[in-house]
Amino acid sequence: MATLHLMIGLPCLGKTMLARRLEAALPALRLTPDEWHTRLFGQDLADHPAHDARYGLIENLMWEVAARVLPLGVDVILDYGLWGQVKREDYRSRAAGLGASSEIHFLDVPEEIRLQHLEARNANLPMGTFSIPKETLKVYIGIFQPPTPDELQRRELT
Repeated sequence: MATLHLMIGLPCLGKTMLARRLEAALPALRLTPDEWHTRLFGQDLADHPAHDARYGLIENLMWEVAARVLPLGVDVILDYGLWGQVKREDYRSRAAGLGASSEIHFLDVPEEIRLQHLEARNANLPMGTFSIPKETLKVYIGIFQPPTPDELQRRELT
């Protein structure tokens, strides 16, 4: 049975690095929207009104790919961040509907360390990542819903 791996957490925590390690170790198909988005549209996070709509379209397209390969027995890593519990439960339910299990990979660090990582990342921006202003990350921190202990313990929906 294939597994849908959900990468959970805010930017600048190492989710994509972990997703790359999982991709090689499992093996699995890794889907990272930031890489596709920056390649297609560049650094439009702060200055383009269509950024969120574009990002949503990329996530939807990536899910279509995932929904095709999970029934084929291929593990998939959704490197989306998945900040809300409702959205995480939706993807877990979708995976179960395709006969796949799901697993959460949650990364978190204290805010001051996260801000240090952001500063370092913005100073030497890796390919396929967004430059994120400090103020924007602070807004994101207020929006993020950490996984509950129950979410972290469940491997799949039944």
